[in-house]
Amino acid sequence: MLILGLDPSLSSTGWGVVCAEGARLSHIANGQIKTDPAAPMAERLAVVASGVAAVIAAHHPDRAAAEEIYVNKNAQSTLKLAQARGAVLAACGAAGLPVNEHAARLVKKAVTGTGAAEKAQVAAMVKVLLPGVPLAGSDAADALAVAIADAHLAPRT
Repeated sequence: MLILGLDPSLSSTGWGVVCAEGARLSHIANGQIKTDPAAPMAERLAVVASGVAAVIAAHHPDRAAAEEIYVNKNAQSTLKLAQARGAVLAACGAAGLPVNEHAARLVKKAVTGTGAAEKAQVAAMVKVLLPGVPLAGSDAADALAVAIADAHLAPRT
């Protein structure tokens, strides 16, 4: 089963594809979809959506997994994150790809053992769980963590 993990962001959406065969996981690919901070919002969202669509077309995952939205102290940041997440989910929906959603704390706990893990701890555990994998960046590491967590948390199909 190929699982596409997604870490939505307006500036750099992380993605990672893993193959889950029973309890065995293997890395397929990972990357980041970056947008121009000076571009209009609609253009940035289109870049995110088309980037996710291109990843889906290239790797043909069986399902996707994304982090649920979390509320920042800054309402504007939360709104931008929600819009990016909407673009990611719309791209999956347009491809007919089912999406599982997981809380960020649950993803961290599934990968590191603690829901309060820092970004660096998550990346370090991804490197342990998928040895030798070159990570495209911290957002890609987070996306791989989402895919890994989904492989362990989601019901087997």
